[in-house]
Amino acid sequence: MNLLLHGVKAGLFDAGDTLLAIPGAREILQRYLAERELHREQDRIGAQFEESFRKLYYEKPSDGTELCSPESDRLFWAGLYAHVLYGLGVHDEREEDAIHRWSHELYDLYTSPEQYELFDDVAESLERLKRSGYRLGIVSNFAPTLRTILLHKGILHYFDPVIVSTEVGLEKPNPAIFRLALEQAKLAPEDALYIGDHDKNDIWAPNQIGIRAVKIKRYAHMTGDGITSLRELW
Repeated sequence: MNLLLHGVKAGLFDAGDTLLAIPGAREILQRYLAERELHREQDRIGAQFEESFRKLYYEKPSDGTELCSPESDRLFWAGLYAHVLYGLGVHDEREEDAIHRWSHELYDLYTSPEQYELFDDVAESLERLKRSGYRLGIVSNFAPTLRTILLHKGILHYFDPVIVSTEVGLEKPNPAIFRLALEQAKLAPEDALYIGDHDKNDIWAPNQIGIRAVKIKRYAHMTGDGITSLRELW
């Protein structure tokens, strides 16, 4: 038996950058801007994405007690996309109302199922874990489209419970969202292992209520201990 799963009855997963991602994010924005006669190189777009995500997402000061709703999720991510557009100098060529409108259009674009792809280890790993008798669940900070995305990718049926921040009004790193998952699954904290990519949201937060957690490092820039593939769970 894999030591990570020793004594565990269930595997709970983050979604974004753990199970799935938008590999063409740069190209999507480049094409979106080009359609509006704004031309930016993909490398510049990628660098700006990294800066905006680092500043506004990964380094976001949060204890998870803030309001969480479909509206608050849209406002946060539209704000991040506006930050990307400003960083790309769009405000020098277009009016403020255009940037506001486009940031919301980008939110809709980046939460639509068609843009997402599963990491190549996901389908096989979920099937093997399920066949081995493990219960699987999701605990994710995500837009209300997550269930549709999981269904579109053919993996929704593996998960029960599916806890989505914008549906339950709680978001990581508030440990309460993990308590809710345990309650719905009728599991004790020691019965579950959580897998995610974010140090505070996915490691610190579940640890606060006694859930063991392991970091998955999907990208070369990610640091610290952890795994690089779900196959390491087998």
